[in-house]
Amino acid sequence: MQLTFYEVASVLKAKNDVHQFPNCTFRNVEFDSRLIEEGDLFLPLKGARDGHDFIATAFENGAVATLSEKELDDYPSILVDDVLAALQRLAQYYLEKMKVDVFAVTGSNGKTTTKDMLAHLLSTTYKTYKTQGNYNNEIGLPYTVLHMPDDTEKLVLEMGQDHMGDIHLLSTIAQPKVGIVTLIGEAHLEFFKSRHEIAKGKMQIANGMKEGGLLIVPADKIINDFLPSQQNVVRFGPDEDIFLTKLEERKDSLTFETNFLDNAIDLPVTGKYNATNAMIAAYVALKEGVTQDKIQKAFATLELTRNRTEWKKAKNGADILSDVYNANPTAMRLILETFSTIPFNEKGRKLAVLADMKELGADSKQMHGAMITSLNPEILSEIFLYGEDMAALFAYAKEIFPPGKAHYFVKNAEKDQFSDLVKAVKEALKPTDQLLIKGSNSMNLASLVEELENEG
Repeated sequence: MQLTFYEVASVLKAKNDVHQFPNCTFRNVEFDSRLIEEGDLFLPLKGARDGHDFIATAFENGAVATLSEKELDDYPSILVDDVLAALQRLAQYYLEKMKVDVFAVTGSNGKTTTKDMLAHLLSTTYKTYKTQGNYNNEIGLPYTVLHMPDDTEKLVLEMGQDHMGDIHLLSTIAQPKVGIVTLIGEAHLEFFKSRHEIAKGKMQIANGMKEGGLLIVPADKIINDFLPSQQNVVRFGPDEDIFLTKLEERKDSLTFETNFLDNAIDLPVTGKYNATNAMIAAYVALKEGVTQDKIQKAFATLELTRNRTEWKKAKNGADILSDVYNANPTAMRLILETFSTIPFNEKGRKLAVLADMKELGADSKQMHGAMITSLNPEILSEIFLYGEDMAALFAYAKEIFPPGKAHYFVKNAEKDQFSDLVKAVKEALKPTDQLLIKGSNSMNLASLVEELENEG
């Protein structure tokens, strides 16, 4: 990290006299005192616990200075009004200082995959760093910025949205060269009035972009009211600026062609939506000077963040399509569509475990019930529904599925039938079957996947 004590104090307009302390160059910044190492700057954020309570521990572990909202007599400190705001300002300054190209990715579905793909392609030609894990919020994004290696040339940042204004803040910090919106879905409707409001929030990714930047958005009319005039807008979708011209889906891979690449791309993941994500990443990489040959070869070795769409193997030999990190109606429809188009195993069936989709607000039960249009009993032999709101889908499903082939398991404050779900799926699953497992992360379906993988 190329930041000194006095430099940080100057950027943050320290309210105390920092020259009473010696200057030094920081090794890193950390907000968890347990992760502090020799030479670090400590950031005492306020959360479930007040980070100021751990300043002494941070110095015991090797911190050489700390930010603080309180005057300190015992430690080298930089006095600020708000540590979180200071972290965000420091990240903004550091990006300006290091002159790194920033690529920002948001969307109701596909943002993590697109981030991973784009970073993978850029890394073939440039020193590239990306958002790690789910560090995509007002703390995680600036933390990512301040943790990038000193030689970083391209930085790919994921931007998450829970409330209106989140993307505006993150875009203002990052000031992206390129902004990408993958999809406008129904995620977090609990905190938004409508998809229109979600679109408004997502399109704030352009707020921090420099004039003339590249903004890539879907061919969804709902964003038309929010298209900026100062950016170069490229739309993707049928008959738009960039689009898929050919797609061949297989169980664990796909091949696609586009209107801007000369050769077909082989991708070691499945799903039409992943072809779209890859197309977006390829377009941006090409604009950044990555050759078509490098793009083609890089996709062949792609590795995505765990728990996105991922094929796994049950202990008994059955194939599991695991997509258990998050869920919203759009994402669930897309994965059901993909799962339905994959060829059956010989003498095998298709089964599905679907759990609650969280943060959908007052219309959550109605949205769960509407998923019935994506369930085809001629393709899905048996379904297992889990969660309070999935009761609405079960009410429809039991009418169209054969008797005993639509199952429902409760999860609410009074009762949790997760163990019954696990038992039922284990009893139903045969070695030749394919099983889709999809739900929000809080529904703990990752544990079901592990149970099936480890079943004796």
